[in-house]
Amino acid sequence: MPAFFRTLEKIKPVYDWAYKIMLFICKLLLIADIIITSVTVAGRYFPFFTAPHWGEEMVLTLMVYMAVLSATLAIRKRSHIRMTAFDRYLPQKLVICLDLLADLAVLALGVLLLIYGYEVIKPTGNIAKFAKYSSLPKLSQIWMYLPVPVAGVGMIIFELEQVFQHIEEFFVPNKDGKEAQAQ
Repeated sequence: MPAFFRTLEKIKPVYDWAYKIMLFICKLLLIADIIITSVTVAGRYFPFFTAPHWGEEMVLTLMVYMAVLSATLAIRKRSHIRMTAFDRYLPQKLVICLDLLADLAVLALGVLLLIYGYEVIKPTGNIAKFAKYSSLPKLSQIWMYLPVPVAGVGMIIFELEQVFQHIEEFFVPNKDGKEAQAQ
Protein backbone atom coordinates (compact mmCIF):
# COMPACT_ATOMS: atom_id res chain seq x y z
CA MET A 1 0.00 0.00 0.00
CA PRO A 2 2.80 2.53 0.69
CA ALA A 3 3.99 2.12 -2.91
CA PHE A 4 0.56 3.29 -4.08
CA PHE A 5 0.89 6.47 -2.01
CA ARG A 6 4.41 7.11 -3.32
CA THR A 7 2.91 6.98 -6.81
CA LEU A 8 0.24 9.49 -5.78
CA GLU A 9 2.95 11.80 -4.40
CA LYS A 10 4.22 12.21 -7.96
CA ILE A 11 1.08 14.18 -8.92
CA LYS A 12 1.51 16.62 -6.03
CA PRO A 13 3.04 19.23 -8.41
CA VAL A 14 -0.27 19.24 -10.31
CA TYR A 15 -2.09 20.14 -7.09
CA ASP A 16 0.51 22.81 -6.34
CA TRP A 17 0.12 24.23 -9.84
CA ALA A 18 -3.70 24.30 -9.57
CA TYR A 19 -3.45 25.99 -6.16
CA LYS A 20 -1.09 28.66 -7.49
CA ILE A 21 -3.39 29.36 -10.44
CA MET A 22 -6.46 29.70 -8.19
CA LEU A 23 -4.51 31.93 -5.80
CA PHE A 24 -3.30 34.12 -8.68
CA ILE A 25 -6.85 34.44 -10.03
CA CYS A 26 -8.12 35.41 -6.56
CA LYS A 27 -5.38 38.06 -6.30
CA LEU A 28 -6.33 39.50 -9.68
CA LEU A 29 -10.00 39.55 -8.72
CA LEU A 30 -9.19 41.32 -5.46
CA ILE A 31 -7.12 43.96 -7.26
CA ALA A 32 -9.89 44.52 -9.82
CA ASP A 33 -12.47 44.68 -7.02
CA ILE A 34 -10.47 47.32 -5.14
CA ILE A 35 -9.92 49.41 -8.28
CA ILE A 36 -13.56 49.31 -9.37
CA THR A 37 -14.77 50.07 -5.85
CA SER A 38 -12.37 53.00 -5.54
CA VAL A 39 -13.40 54.45 -8.88
CA THR A 40 -17.11 54.02 -8.08
CA VAL A 41 -16.78 55.67 -4.66
CA ALA A 42 -14.62 58.46 -6.06
CA GLY A 43 -17.24 59.09 -8.75
CA ARG A 44 -19.90 59.60 -6.10
CA TYR A 45 -18.01 62.11 -3.99
CA PHE A 46 -15.80 64.03 -6.40
CA PRO A 47 -17.56 66.23 -8.94
CA PHE A 48 -14.80 65.94 -11.55
CA PHE A 49 -14.95 62.13 -11.53
CA THR A 50 -17.70 60.10 -13.21
CA ALA A 51 -18.71 56.85 -11.51
CA PRO A 52 -19.19 53.90 -13.85
CA HIS A 53 -22.82 52.81 -13.91
CA TRP A 54 -21.76 49.18 -13.87
CA GLY A 55 -19.47 49.47 -10.84
CA GLU A 56 -21.68 47.95 -8.15
CA GLU A 57 -22.72 44.93 -10.21
CA MET A 58 -19.14 44.19 -11.22
CA VAL A 59 -17.94 44.50 -7.63
CA LEU A 60 -20.61 42.01 -6.54
CA THR A 61 -19.72 39.65 -9.37
CA LEU A 62 -16.04 39.75 -8.50
CA MET A 63 -16.86 39.16 -4.84
CA VAL A 64 -18.84 36.03 -5.77
CA TYR A 65 -15.86 34.77 -7.76
CA MET A 66 -13.48 35.45 -4.88
CA ALA A 67 -15.76 33.80 -2.32
CA VAL A 68 -16.16 30.50 -4.12
CA LEU A 69 -12.61 30.30 -5.45
CA SER A 70 -11.07 31.13 -2.10
CA ALA A 71 -13.20 28.38 -0.55
CA THR A 72 -11.37 25.91 -2.77
CA LEU A 73 -8.06 27.33 -1.55
CA ALA A 74 -9.14 26.82 2.06
CA ILE A 75 -9.84 23.15 1.29
CA ARG A 76 -6.24 22.66 0.16
CA LYS A 77 -4.79 24.26 3.28
CA ARG A 78 -7.33 22.63 5.62
CA SER A 79 -8.24 26.06 6.96
CA HIS A 80 -12.01 25.69 6.94
CA ILE A 81 -13.75 25.86 10.28
CA ARG A 82 -13.77 22.41 11.84
CA MET A 83 -15.02 20.94 15.09
CA THR A 84 -11.87 19.59 16.69
CA ALA A 85 -12.73 19.92 20.38
CA PHE A 86 -12.93 16.16 20.91
CA ASP A 87 -10.16 15.12 18.54
CA ARG A 88 -7.58 14.75 21.30
CA TYR A 89 -9.92 12.49 23.30
CA LEU A 90 -10.85 10.18 20.42
CA PRO A 91 -8.69 7.43 18.96
CA GLN A 92 -6.50 8.69 16.09
CA LYS A 93 -8.01 6.21 13.60
CA LEU A 94 -11.54 7.45 14.42
CA VAL A 95 -10.48 11.06 13.91
CA ILE A 96 -8.99 10.16 10.53
CA CYS A 97 -12.22 8.33 9.57
CA LEU A 98 -14.34 11.31 10.60
CA ASP A 99 -12.11 13.70 8.65
CA LEU A 100 -12.37 11.38 5.66
CA LEU A 101 -16.16 11.33 5.97
CA ALA A 102 -16.27 15.13 6.12
CA ASP A 103 -14.00 15.38 3.07
CA LEU A 104 -16.16 12.93 1.14
CA ALA A 105 -19.20 15.09 1.92
CA VAL A 106 -17.42 18.19 0.62
CA LEU A 107 -16.29 16.21 -2.44
CA ALA A 108 -19.95 15.32 -3.09
CA LEU A 109 -20.80 19.02 -2.76
CA GLY A 110 -18.12 19.82 -5.35
CA VAL A 111 -19.63 17.29 -7.75
CA LEU A 112 -23.09 18.80 -7.23
CA LEU A 113 -21.73 22.32 -7.80
CA LEU A 114 -20.11 21.16 -11.03
CA ILE A 115 -23.16 19.32 -12.35
CA TYR A 116 -25.84 21.85 -11.46
CA GLY A 117 -23.60 24.84 -12.07
CA TYR A 118 -23.06 23.58 -15.59
CA GLU A 119 -26.81 23.10 -15.99
CA VAL A 120 -27.27 26.80 -15.23
CA ILE A 121 -24.61 28.10 -17.62
CA LYS A 122 -24.80 25.61 -20.48
CA PRO A 123 -25.55 27.23 -23.85
CA THR A 124 -28.79 25.30 -24.35
CA GLY A 125 -30.01 25.97 -20.82
CA ASN A 126 -32.85 28.34 -20.08
CA ILE A 127 -31.90 29.46 -16.58
CA ALA A 128 -29.13 32.03 -17.12
CA LYS A 129 -29.30 32.30 -20.89
CA PHE A 130 -31.63 35.28 -20.99
CA ALA A 131 -30.58 36.97 -17.73
CA LYS A 132 -28.72 40.23 -18.22
CA TYR A 133 -27.03 42.73 -15.96
CA SER A 134 -29.18 45.82 -15.63
CA SER A 135 -26.25 48.19 -16.07
CA LEU A 136 -24.55 46.13 -18.82
CA PRO A 137 -27.36 44.64 -20.90
CA LYS A 138 -25.01 43.20 -23.52
CA LEU A 139 -23.16 41.15 -20.89
CA SER A 140 -24.86 37.86 -20.09
CA GLN A 141 -25.34 37.01 -16.45
CA ILE A 142 -23.86 33.62 -17.21
CA TRP A 143 -20.66 35.29 -16.01
CA MET A 144 -22.33 35.68 -12.61
CA TYR A 145 -23.09 31.95 -12.42
CA LEU A 146 -19.80 30.70 -13.93
CA PRO A 147 -17.91 30.55 -10.61
CA VAL A 148 -20.25 27.83 -9.33
CA PRO A 149 -19.03 25.07 -11.68
CA VAL A 150 -15.48 26.45 -11.53
CA ALA A 151 -15.57 26.17 -7.73
CA GLY A 152 -16.97 22.65 -8.13
CA VAL A 153 -13.93 21.68 -10.21
CA GLY A 154 -11.59 23.27 -7.67
CA MET A 155 -13.31 21.51 -4.78
CA ILE A 156 -13.11 18.17 -6.55
CA ILE A 157 -9.40 18.62 -7.30
CA PHE A 158 -8.40 19.67 -3.80
CA GLU A 159 -10.76 17.29 -1.99
CA LEU A 160 -9.36 14.33 -3.90
CA GLU A 161 -5.97 15.32 -2.56
CA GLN A 162 -7.37 15.53 0.99
CA VAL A 163 -9.14 12.18 0.67
CA PHE A 164 -5.96 10.47 -0.49
CA GLN A 165 -4.01 12.10 2.35
CA HIS A 166 -6.51 10.82 4.92
CA ILE A 167 -6.42 7.32 3.46
CA GLU A 168 -2.63 7.48 3.55
CA GLU A 169 -2.73 8.59 7.21
CA PHE A 170 -4.97 5.62 7.95
CA PHE A 171 -2.72 3.02 6.29
CA VAL A 172 0.68 4.67 6.82
CA PRO A 173 0.30 6.31 10.25
CA ASN A 174 3.99 6.99 10.96
CA LYS A 175 4.63 9.02 7.81
CA ASP A 176 4.90 12.36 9.64
CA GLY A 177 5.23 11.03 13.13
CA LYS A 178 1.62 11.91 13.93
CA GLU A 179 0.89 8.55 15.55
CA ALA A 180 3.80 8.91 17.94
CA GLN A 181 2.74 12.43 18.93
CA ALA A 182 -0.86 11.41 19.60
CA GLN A 183 0.14 8.81 22.21
